Amino acid sequence: MVTVGRFLAGIAALVWRPADGRYLLLQRSAAKDYGAGFWECVTGRVDQGESFVEALHREVREELGERARVQLDFVVGTTHFYRGPADPLNELLGVVFACSLLSEQVVCTSSEHSAHRWLSAGEVLEFVPADYWLHRAVRRAEAIRALATSDLLGFIQKEGLEI
Repeated sequence: MVTVGRFLAGIAALVWRPADGRYLLLQRSAAKDYGAGFWECVTGRVDQGESFVEALHREVREELGERARVQLDFVVGTTHFYRGPADPLNELLGVVFACSLLSEQVVCTSSEHSAHRWLSAGEVLEFVPADYWLHRAVRRAEAIRALATSDLLGFIQKEGLEI
């Protein structure tokens, strides 16, 4: 008999700046209990009773500043991982979203991060290891952006991503 597990959910917001086609990378604070010093995009857990999209917008505000706003462009992919040892209490399912930055403000990182960089896709691919999830996410986002029609992107903006 297979037992049904309990999963936590998370989001990643791969923030892209349309003005120059650069992606925002954030360095996790040395004080973080998991992934200290690693580079990532906006990430976070989905709170109980919250949708993936609601969690994404909340995390963007928490990590980039209360006035930070993004537009959801498309889903880059899904992920399954353990936040620490491979234990059911650490197991997460996640959705990686591609987002365009709407606010013109300078990004102010929270205490969760110690640094940030705006990098082109090529610079990201040189900066992070090829086997790192962020490398795959940026490669996939670039491919989807190149293949997506304006009609498809307009449909997603109008209809949203949640069913």
